[in-house]
Amino acid sequence: MSEAAPPRSARLSVLIPFLVVTLIWGSTWIVIRDQLSVVPPSWSVTYRFVVAGVVILGWAALRRDSLKLDARGWTFAVALGFAQFVLNFNFVYRAEQHITSGVVAIVYALLLVPNAILARVFLGQLMGRQLLIGSAVAMAGVALLFLHEARLSDAGPQAALIGIGIALLGVLSASVANVMQAMKTARAYPMATTLGWAMLTGAAIDAAFAWTTTGPPVIEMRWSYIAGTLYLGVLGSALAFTIYFQLIRTIGPAKAAYTSVLIPVIAMLLSTIYEGYRWSLLAVAGAALVMIGLVLALKARRPNR
Repeated sequence: MSEAAPPRSARLSVLIPFLVVTLIWGSTWIVIRDQLSVVPPSWSVTYRFVVAGVVILGWAALRRDSLKLDARGWTFAVALGFAQFVLNFNFVYRAEQHITSGVVAIVYALLLVPNAILARVFLGQLMGRQLLIGSAVAMAGVALLFLHEARLSDAGPQAALIGIGIALLGVLSASVANVMQAMKTARAYPMATTLGWAMLTGAAIDAAFAWTTTGPPVIEMRWSYIAGTLYLGVLGSALAFTIYFQLIRTIGPAKAAYTSVLIPVIAMLLSTIYEGYRWSLLAVAGAALVMIGLVLALKARRPNR
């Protein structure tokens, strides 16, 4: 009797993109933190997705993908842009005004929970026993990391609570966008075209909101701000979202969300180098549990439809 083929999520064609997304997004939290000094958050979000949208549509044109969308395609792109590139990122940038980037990254590790629930409700995808066990182990690790961060946080309890609440709203917004990418409508159009227009329409809404709430555009000519905007737009958005949404279509929203479980560990490693992050036995134990849970979950069979 021949052995069963390994689950799709354990193949190199999935693991390598998974690792690339994790490394990129694990580094973006520090860059976002640097964007909050002078420019209002909504304008920084706007600049980021103008860059990202132009890059992706340029790539689509080079590939000779059609840049046209019909009415259904435009409706989908605008809805995706609003959920992912307006609500989600405005919540992210504002959360980092109240709590550290490490805490925000940890909160986003919870993304796998609403992703799995919404995938069950709208896509009929079931979580198998091994996926549930892996999730439980990983979430235990996230809880230990969160406890470690809470003990070291300089923010008062009220500021921390506000920041965590804002981050949770961002998690829900991102989850809605994640599940949208696994729907049949998303597959009906070239990904680069849909994603590019979603980013640009999202940026237009961001700009309108920013102008209404904070006034005309503000730009900081500091080299690290400009470089950070390009990094977040090209690598952190154009490249990473293209890879991530393809992962969603390949292995489903629940498993793809495990990038958000591993990202806090990457963010904390970078924070150790650049921000003097202090590790403890609690943090080490949490990171270890996250890794163990991740391995268990990615070896699970793809959820049934």
